[in-house]
Amino acid sequence: MPRRAVPPVPDRRPALVVLDGQSLPVADIVRLADGTARPVPGTGAMKRVEQSWHTARELAASGRVYGRSTGVGANRAEAVPSEAAADHGLRLLRSHAGAVGHPLPAREVRAMLAVRANQLLAGGAGLRPTVVSALCDALAAGAHPVVNEFGSVGTGDIAALSQLGLALVGEHPWQGGRPPEAQPLDNNDALALISSNALTLGQAALALDELGRLIAATELVAALSLLAVDGSYEAYAEPVHAARPHPGSYAVATRMRRILGAPGRPTPPLGRIQDPYGFRCLPQVHGPARDAADALERALAVEINSAAENPLICPGSDDDLAPAAYHHGGFYLAQLALALDHFRLAVVQTARLSSSRLSALNEPGLTRLRPFLADAEPASSGVMILEYAAGAALGDLRAFSAPASLGHAVLSRGVEEQASFASLAARQTLRACEAYRLVVGCELVAAVRALRQRGLRPEAALPVGRAFALAESVLDPEVADRPLTEDVTAAARLLDQLATTDDDMSETGSPGNSGSTGMTGTTRGIA
Repeated sequence: MPRRAVPPVPDRRPALVVLDGQSLPVADIVRLADGTARPVPGTGAMKRVEQSWHTARELAASGRVYGRSTGVGANRAEAVPSEAAADHGLRLLRSHAGAVGHPLPAREVRAMLAVRANQLLAGGAGLRPTVVSALCDALAAGAHPVVNEFGSVGTGDIAALSQLGLALVGEHPWQGGRPPEAQPLDNNDALALISSNALTLGQAALALDELGRLIAATELVAALSLLAVDGSYEAYAEPVHAARPHPGSYAVATRMRRILGAPGRPTPPLGRIQDPYGFRCLPQVHGPARDAADALERALAVEINSAAENPLICPGSDDDLAPAAYHHGGFYLAQLALALDHFRLAVVQTARLSSSRLSALNEPGLTRLRPFLADAEPASSGVMILEYAAGAALGDLRAFSAPASLGHAVLSRGVEEQASFASLAARQTLRACEAYRLVVGCELVAAVRALRQRGLRPEAALPVGRAFALAESVLDPEVADRPLTEDVTAAARLLDQLATTDDDMSETGSPGNSGSTGMTGTTRGIA
């Protein structure tokens, strides 16, 4: 009797991400931070690192190179005697490892390690190659140094990276997995390691990834709310957006048609002529947020894959260019600070629109239900409190969206007379995520309740149908007055899953396709 074939055991090891210093995307930074991938330095990139390290040592031995044979900041004109050079690097790390505040979460520090390893592989730092290997080993083992929150003003994360440097030499604690072997960092390594914005870039990458998913989920929640109030598809019609073709708005309208199974040229509604702004202006509000996300991703892609160290070490070339160390301001993150500020301001607009839809769901004239989606008991409050909760979370979101780039600082005896505050912009963008989740979570709870009370079920094959089924499986159907804290918490957690419910959709709602109403089992009138 032939033996039955045994199915292969699935490979559960983390996927490999090759770091080459030139093409690492934001998505891979997130995977490395979360431990779902492990890094491998590219062979060609490691050769660049080795060449850069040898060049830097030669330049520092024969002339003045900032931070190697001189002090830093206002001490830049003070030479380091050759007999003191061996200790200069450690003194630099020890003096600059003064970050303060709470220790950062592991994934933020891991994102920093991933960014810094990739930047070093761009080949402009002049740092010993074993440090790159050590950073990759730490990521693979799940180890990360303790890094405190505050220490950067957007001109280099020197305090956080100095803590990393001391951890690499064995003078600062690691957490998580097994730490890498101790590294002998000297005067040619210290500034080369810390001359970077790797922490800011890692935090920005994590924030962009999370908020991008939340914005996508919000569009599905908005679709549920639209169906709950018998909203019109006209606002998403292809001719409307072809007539005013902003890329983001056009893409959002196209996605909304796909989510809803709506035609490109829907027939006018029989009831209301126009919906409230929360439904009618969604492409015009979400479009700029998508455009801002794209701009931020482009800025991050440049920074993550750049040799921005000061000084920049350039080995000689076949074109008779002599080896050189270029002193510059390439570490100044004005581009990123402005992109982060722009993104947060766009995101807060989408959250405000969500709170507007929540208010609409409380209106009997729109839902044909009792005020606040209440039960049949006299004077029941239903989901009334959700408007207050969402408004409070929206208040935090507005505060986090204040432009960090308006900040100003004069440091190091006036030598550094400006600051981008990109580091603050990245922290504020991360902080915005939880507040945003809660605002949209409140809308999701109300939208699902309204659909249930009306007996409406979106078509199961549509993204909006799959979103409803997922939410319905999690959210409590009880409509009697009760605390809604757990409902909103569950809905907020659910948003990441909702964001993926139309990933495999065909172009059902693409221009020229008739689409469908998006509803089954009832008309779009009273249940």
